[in-house]
Amino acid sequence: MSESASRHVETSPAAQTWDPALYDARHSFVYKAAADMLGLLAPQRGERILDLGCGTGHLTAQIAAAGAEVIGLDLSEEMVREARRNFPQLAFQTADATDFSVSVPQDAVFSNAVLHWVHPPAAAARAIARALRPGGRFVAEFGGRGCIAKIIAAVNAALGASDAERRPWFFPSVGEYTALLEQQGFEIRFATLFDRPTPLEDGERGLRNWLAMFAGPYFAPLDEHRRESALTDVENRLRGELWQDGRWIADYRRIRVVAVKL
Repeated sequence: MSESASRHVETSPAAQTWDPALYDARHSFVYKAAADMLGLLAPQRGERILDLGCGTGHLTAQIAAAGAEVIGLDLSEEMVREARRNFPQLAFQTADATDFSVSVPQDAVFSNAVLHWVHPPAAAARAIARALRPGGRFVAEFGGRGCIAKIIAAVNAALGASDAERRPWFFPSVGEYTALLEQQGFEIRFATLFDRPTPLEDGERGLRNWLAMFAGPYFAPLDEHRRESALTDVENRLRGELWQDGRWIADYRRIRVVAVKL
């Protein structure tokens, strides 16, 4: 998914697990699609920046390349180990986005493709606010209202049940999330919700790879035969809408926000 602190941002380690090799090999679009986010962050030489939910460290490294003093935090020990292997010159720590601390106030907190995994979201906003100096900025992108709605509907239909208890994601509206930030003492400078149809890698297997990486709570209770049947059902339900030109297109919607701590 990206400083002097404690743990990441999934739902819970038991509900969602991460495969760093699969993440980098088949889901690099997660960090590549957010490369222009670094323009919003505008890291400066000597700034202290926290990359919250750093994943395998690729965006952390780009922030460091601008001359910032950056630390990457992630809840997943597997992701942190891979980030350290990828970028041994940088600092990475396991930390929980809802309850981390920093030894020195940060100039900025950056987060990509992470906060829709975090529960409760208000606790993450409090921790982010605590980590920033007055005037420090928070720059983030994550799933917004309506994200992967077609995929969720297909999974629910294939499994024949509501996902209310299994759904690991928090997909807020712009108003919902900016209000949450304002309650923690942030001034909103920029916020938008937008569609981002996202091609999945690996052709025919792209949707299955995505489901394996990001939708584990839905399929974990199933035995191998039932899981295979459900995955085929999901593909059949989505093929007419999300299969285009020999690849799957995930119906992503994203929120981008820039806020300043008052």
